[in-house]
Amino acid sequence: MTGLRFLFRVTLRRLDLAQEIYHIKEPQKIPLVMSQDETRRLLAVAKTLKARVLFARGYGCGLRASEIVRLKAGDIDSAQGIIRVVQSKGRKDRNVMLSAEMLALLRQWWKARPRWYDIGVPPQERWLFPGLRRGKPMTTRQLARLFHQTADAAGIRKPVTLHSLRHSFATHLLEHGTDVRVIQALLGHSKLDATARYTRVATGMISAVESPLDLLSEPGKRVKKRRGRKPAA
Repeated sequence: MTGLRFLFRVTLRRLDLAQEIYHIKEPQKIPLVMSQDETRRLLAVAKTLKARVLFARGYGCGLRASEIVRLKAGDIDSAQGIIRVVQSKGRKDRNVMLSAEMLALLRQWWKARPRWYDIGVPPQERWLFPGLRRGKPMTTRQLARLFHQTADAAGIRKPVTLHSLRHSFATHLLEHGTDVRVIQALLGHSKLDATARYTRVATGMISAVESPLDLLSEPGKRVKKRRGRKPAA
């Protein structure tokens, strides 16, 4: 029972008004996904090592903007080849993969990152991307601004956002045959429905499906009939 319906039906005892409340479903839009070529161009034109590492985290690990900026040194487990995402959306922890290329980028950034706020902070608790304020990471607004500047420089004309990197991560994995339940775990989705929507934008999978119209123009190809008992007369 919604709050308004409870108010009219129980508190005000106005059943007539409660019956006039309708649920309007929001239109379901498919995620906006970048192609592999667009993603490659984005990473190539990133002006700084910091920008390249930030975008690589979003696309290579499927992280949300808040998860990217709040990573600490202790979240990187090079021995097991994973990155720990601690207390993310829904207060849930999860692990994502740490590829060899990602690890190499992170090691480069760790040597080059600013260290003015590291004094007195244990190494494991240091932000990978420290912000301008002491003890705080960079903000998602700063990250989003950097993304849009880089997308413009890469000549990407789609109205992409930083979250498009996460959408592209899931879609490209799906097109390469990764099981949808594995993608669900990597994204941290509690319901499979949230992950299954990427099947609607996996253009590689969709374009590879043979249309029944093609079968009409190729008489040699016929749909195989199932073997079974003949239907009763």
